[in-house]
Amino acid sequence: MTAKSATRRVMWFFAIVYAVEGIGQAKAGILGQPITYYLKQVMGWEPVQISASLAVLDVPWVIKPLWGAISDFVPLFGYRRRTWLVAANLLGIGAFAWVAILGGGTLLVPALVVTALAMAVSSTLCGALLVETGQKHNGSASFVNQQWLWFNIAQMLAVLLAGWLIEVMSPSGALRASAWIAAVAPMAIIGSVWMIEEDRAAIDLASLRVRFVALLTAFRTRNLYLVMGFLFLYYFSPGFGTPLYFVMTDQLHFSQGFIGILSSIGAGGWILGGLLHKTALTKLSHPALLRLSILGGVVATLAYLLLVGPVSAVLISILGGVTSMIAFIATLSLAADSCPEGAEGFAFAGMMSILNLAQPLGDTLGSVLYEHVFDHRLPALIVVSAVATGLVIFLVPYMSFRPSEPAMEAPVAS
Repeated sequence: MTAKSATRRVMWFFAIVYAVEGIGQAKAGILGQPITYYLKQVMGWEPVQISASLAVLDVPWVIKPLWGAISDFVPLFGYRRRTWLVAANLLGIGAFAWVAILGGGTLLVPALVVTALAMAVSSTLCGALLVETGQKHNGSASFVNQQWLWFNIAQMLAVLLAGWLIEVMSPSGALRASAWIAAVAPMAIIGSVWMIEEDRAAIDLASLRVRFVALLTAFRTRNLYLVMGFLFLYYFSPGFGTPLYFVMTDQLHFSQGFIGILSSIGAGGWILGGLLHKTALTKLSHPALLRLSILGGVVATLAYLLLVGPVSAVLISILGGVTSMIAFIATLSLAADSCPEGAEGFAFAGMMSILNLAQPLGDTLGSVLYEHVFDHRLPALIVVSAVATGLVIFLVPYMSFRPSEPAMEAPVAS
């Protein structure tokens, strides 16, 4: 098989995996809005209870280094990626079907945790394949673009469908229908693992010891702690996603279908942000890009003070999507460049775990402030969130950055 043919196959595989993830992520895909709507309408939960309860869904994503270590050094039936991918997605099918059968109730959150576990393992394995295949074919940038393009395309369609299901079904019915759709999606990954080129492998304990020594040595460096602290504080700013949902539903009286459209528009903003970075921002240094992303985050957050109706909601959703994508690229690049030699995989998974931990904690803190400090006044929470985001800019001068290199052309699949 030629390198071009192998690259094309991997490109399609990444498209499938991330499209499934865009559909199946419990808090962002087709289940996100139906879950929140069910907990609000049927269970009568308040924002703090919803945010705190769903924060447990981030635990499998926080411990991603564990899944990477298991697949790296404990092959399943002779393969480190293929068979683990099949096992993870079989688990996902069963977990989503469990959610669909339940249709709500006290076991809903535990069932959702299993879906999150399946998605986190599948995503970790795909990340490992990205590193391995990207280095082999010199196509990491192209692979990353492919992944997040299809993630956002799938998410756009999924949230639109979720909003429509809520409009035409009962809360429990919409939850069941969205879960059954999510249960079908992982079958595509199982059917596409043949696209992966992978040699048979055995357990490699010696290599595991070498990598752990390299990682322990890396944790003695000051800059790594500064980067970890920056990432945590950047994503820990008090969130207002759940309070905003309550405001849009109860005060602005947006229909559930329109809220789904707004989520889809936000995903479109992410795509626009990626195109903006590719066409206009690639020459910026890492510190400059970080500062721009922080400024953009502050502006996009404060823009929610102008939310008064459908038109402003659409414009704010687009702006939020664009700035979120730029921030994602800036912080992901920072994390990747800060990974120590000899322990890149473990360190990068650890950096991503910090992001996955900070976001739910920030969301829960935001809901607590909204209910118990600001007496359900969203503008006060918005200002606090914007200020918290802006303050991290003072950490940028204290971090070390690798010299910027000219962008290289990556292979393009057709």
